[in-house]
Amino acid sequence: MAAVVAATALKGRGARNARVLRGILSGATANKAQNRTRALQSHSSSECKEEPEPLSPELEYIPRKRGKNPMKAVELAWYSLYTRTWLGYLFYRQQLRRARNRYPKGHSRTQPRLFNGVKVLPIPVLSDNYSYLIIDTQARLAVAVDPSDPQAVQASIEKEGVTLVAILCTHKHWDHSGGNRDLSRRHQECRVYGSPEDGIPYLTHPLCHQDVVSVGRLQIRALATPGHTQGHLVYLLDGEPYKGPSCLFSGDLLFLSGCGRTFEGTAETMLSSLDTVLGLGDDTLLWPGHEYAEENLGFAGVVEPENLARERKLQWVQRQRMERKGTCPSTLGEERSYNPFLRTHCLVLQEALGPGLGPSEDDGYSRAQLLEKLRRLKDLHKSK
Repeated sequence: MAAVVAATALKGRGARNARVLRGILSGATANKAQNRTRALQSHSSSECKEEPEPLSPELEYIPRKRGKNPMKAVELAWYSLYTRTWLGYLFYRQQLRRARNRYPKGHSRTQPRLFNGVKVLPIPVLSDNYSYLIIDTQARLAVAVDPSDPQAVQASIEKEGVTLVAILCTHKHWDHSGGNRDLSRRHQECRVYGSPEDGIPYLTHPLCHQDVVSVGRLQIRALATPGHTQGHLVYLLDGEPYKGPSCLFSGDLLFLSGCGRTFEGTAETMLSSLDTVLGLGDDTLLWPGHEYAEENLGFAGVVEPENLARERKLQWVQRQRMERKGTCPSTLGEERSYNPFLRTHCLVLQEALGPGLGPSEDDGYSRAQLLEKLRRLKDLHKSK
């Protein structure tokens, strides 16, 4: 019955995802007399020798599909399947194995940023995700942000010769939280931070809006930014203690020239979260959760083709990607100039996207309408 439901939910979706899910389901169906632990163990990667623990029903993984509208009924069924069943974990493990085989050194070449005693190290993981190490170079202490591939993150920890004392999780999706278990077990003193509203796996220290995590000289503030998920958080590293720029680790809220899908909120909720980011300084460095820059800038050109800042940034990004170099960080000042999801107050976008979206007495509502339309158009957009 489960196979029938899943096959129906995936009808008309990408053949690749369908084959993956049917393969997993057929294996599970053939061995239905076995318990869940044996099923998980049979699908786990060879490097994970220990027996996986039962998974909370809140844990999930959201596969990325280009050019599809996630609000269609079938894709909502796909989302529901992966948010409510243990099959999401199996899919994540399979993605992890495939990415390690395809990108043994990571999907992009990245460069760390070194400030006065603080180092930010981007770690390319999976097919387009970024995890990060934030390091107090004097105390040799490290904080990991969204460590989805524990093997890659552990390799960076050992190379840097630091002690991992905290994990900051922006949200529950497996491509951001998948390494929590292995890393927290390996590093016994490591604390796992995140929102208690989001079902973060292996969470030990719940955070609320404006809570501060202190590690050595690092002062990192959690900001509640719901919309992509109910409990999504972003993390702001204060630049004052090391006399440098602040750093925003934005997860799936904000990307270079883009924003995340609104899976568990409304356009109004997402707009409020983006406005939280807009209130930060222009020199704040943006460290996003995915390498989506080239695709996002292509879409921005569709809705605002005469934006010269966008065109200059796209040319730079294309040169970077030709050499498989990463594109982060940008700055919030740059993002204000070309990211359409941060420009819903701009008349040029309001006029471009049709009547009924211009300024009104209820400006917040009109901006939310514009954001919703932008997000819908982005979901349908295919990069050329």
